[in-house]
This record gives sequence, C-alpha cells and structure tokens, in this order.
Amino acid sequence: MTDALVGLPSHLRQRLASALETGVLPPACSAGLLRSILGLREGSEEIAGALGELEQMGISGRATAAWLRTLERVVLRAPKPDLVWSGPEMTGLPARDTRRVVEELFGSAEHSVWASTYAFFDGPRAFEVLARRMETTPGLQVTLLLNIQRRKGETTAADQLVRKFADRFWKTDWPGTSRPRVFYDPRALELEGPAGVLHAKALVVDEEAVFVTSANFTEAALDRNIELGLLVRDRALALSVSSHFRGLIERGLLRPLPMA
Repeated sequence: MTDALVGLPSHLRQRLASALETGVLPPACSAGLLRSILGLREGSEEIAGALGELEQMGISGRATAAWLRTLERVVLRAPKPDLVWSGPEMTGLPARDTRRVVEELFGSAEHSVWASTYAFFDGPRAFEVLARRMETTPGLQVTLLLNIQRRKGETTAADQLVRKFADRFWKTDWPGTSRPRVFYDPRALELEGPAGVLHAKALVVDEEAVFVTSANFTEAALDRNIELGLLVRDRALALSVSSHFRGLIERGLLRPLPMA
C-alpha cells in the first residue's frame, strides 16, 4: 500500500508532505489533482490510491505528512553505498576505482582489518599498503581469509599443501615484519567429495566500513577486468560481516595458517 509513497523521489515526498500539512491536498484526492499540485508525470494513480487507503484507516492528512517527514529523515541518514569499478573508465559515470578504494581502506585502518579473497598474485604489491600500515599502527589487528586450492589431479596430503602455502606466503608474499592472522577453508583441500572454497571477496575496516566486490587481489582484477563492488560505511553491516567471519573461525570451519 505505501510502496508508492516510499518510492517517491525526495523532492516530491517533501512537496506532498507540505500539501497535506496545509490542506491544499486532501487525503482522498484524485490522480488529476495530484498531477496538478505535485507536477507528477506518472504514478499519480498509485499515490492517490495509497493516500485513499490511509484516509479510510482514519489516518489524517497531517498524520500522513508527519510520517512522510519522518521517512525523509530516515532516508537522508541511511548509508549511501559507493559504486566501485575496475576496468575501462566511462566518461560521465562517476564511480570509485577498486585499487584506490582497497589501498585507501588499508591505509586508513586504525583498529582492525578483515580481508577475504579467493585469489591473489604478486603478494608484495597486493599487501604492501596493509603491511606498511601494520608497521606504523601498533595494535592494528589484521585477519586475512585466503583460499588454498588443490589443483585438479593433485594427490598431495592436505597438511603438506598447507605447509607449502604457508612457507611461500611468509617468505615471499607477505612484505612486512608484523604478521596478520591468516585462515583458510580446509574443504578446498579434500581429495574426495564436493569440496567448497573460500570465495568471498570483502573488506571490513575498523568495523565501520564494508567493501564487497567481485575483484580478487590480483593486478588484473584491481586494474583491468570489469569488476563491480559496493563500499558502505555502516557500523551495523560491518559488525554483521566481521561477526560472521569470526563465527566461521570459532566453529573451526576456517583454520589458522601456520606462522612458520
């Protein structure tokens, strides 16, 4: 019933509230009167129907106006996500750049970073900003969630694959002296059965900002591929994502990578 009112653009929602408050527009009105007063080109029938239903429920025009004002304040305070793209730039379509957003988030972290990715290449470049931030920000807690993949046909024992990955990661891929916690999904190393993988690509910084993206931590994904993500500064959402990651660890569904 109220979807037509909720979906109004902000300026029309405010104009409608004013018209109802002053009595210029009665709660039970025609679609033609709505078009005349609000300058609507389409949707006037649905809005008139919604106002009529509210009036039949005993909700006055002033009460509807007060609800619309409250709705407007909620909408204005709601976090607005930023679109983040990789790939060719499009003139006239404003959007953030994936590599820039990732490096800005890493470089601004004060308390905590959760970073999950399916794949990364050139670890020293991919993690350079984060490693440097750890060196300069004592107490910064960094948790990486990385996928360790068994290649098709490979029969090496899972613990040996983990050890090989850990040796390479700490000696070659991680560029700093301060080390993050690293976890992996053991299902990706199962020899038989429907194995799962750690495929989530997301960052949570200081439990305030959340970046969910299709991009891996690779040069191609960060710079060249057409990738899309959303950056939201919303504490409730950030806490929800980090809590889910934390729950996977606490339940043993993600396991720690050996430190040496």
